[in-house]
Amino acid sequence: MTKLFRLIAFCFLLFALPAAAQDKKEVDLALAMAIDISGSIDPDEAHLQREGYVQAFRDPIIVKAILGGANGRIAVAYFEWSDSWMQKLLIDWTLLDSEATIAAFATRLEKAPISIARRTSISGAIRYAIPLFGRSPYDAERKVLDISGDGSNNDGGLVTDMRHEALKDRIIINGLPIMNDRPNPFGFPSEDDLDRYYLHCVTGGPRSFVEVARNFEDFPRAVRKKLLQEVADVGPRPDFDTGELGGLRDGVQLAQSGRPRNRAEEDYTKFIRPEYELGCDVGERRSREFWQRRFGVTPD
Repeated sequence: MTKLFRLIAFCFLLFALPAAAQDKKEVDLALAMAIDISGSIDPDEAHLQREGYVQAFRDPIIVKAILGGANGRIAVAYFEWSDSWMQKLLIDWTLLDSEATIAAFATRLEKAPISIARRTSISGAIRYAIPLFGRSPYDAERKVLDISGDGSNNDGGLVTDMRHEALKDRIIINGLPIMNDRPNPFGFPSEDDLDRYYLHCVTGGPRSFVEVARNFEDFPRAVRKKLLQEVADVGPRPDFDTGELGGLRDGVQLAQSGRPRNRAEEDYTKFIRPEYELGCDVGERRSREFWQRRFGVTPD
């Protein structure tokens, strides 16, 4: 009798597991938001970043865009990043399928503590995001990693290497560089070319784009526009031959966009801009030169 029971149980699991795997709820978008909390960002600036995302998810037009897709729902996750191995998941994958769930997500985000760390590892943020998408409980037609920050990669592996790994998993990477016009607390100078660095070295995948925040006060506007483009999947189409920044369209129009096309079979690794003229290791070189010049040492 025991053997018969085990056989029945085994057969049940054998046929039940594939069915369970097919029960993953379909969403129009899986969006992971990766927020820079490196040492160049002070507490006030960190608060402006957080408030920008909170306001965006409370914007009626963005709410309409989230609920207006083919499935009427998206999945989101929110984490902060700094050093190569410093990533902090504030909100794990959450289904946004109603005005109530979107409002609850914004409130959770508003109440979460704000942290500040040290160095800038965009590559570490991308490395962290790849398995984050892999364990998502939702079936997404589009996977988008939304990275915001005020500096180039200066810790961990090369950002282009990790970008390639993400693109192999068909994860689109969009960028929101913050043009911080003041030196950070350590005296490291601001980066006037950060927008072009993000465009050439960080972003990739079909319809990937950069939305530039002119400063931290401009961040809420930039976040709103960027999220609306990502949710509606109508980001600008940059010229991949010249690497020029594409034009941006009005948010109300974006919210009315139709259903995105299926890209399941595309090779995302081919959707990158030409090599950056300063090199995508410019952040690492600037960091070494700064610490050597100022203190006679290089950072660990």
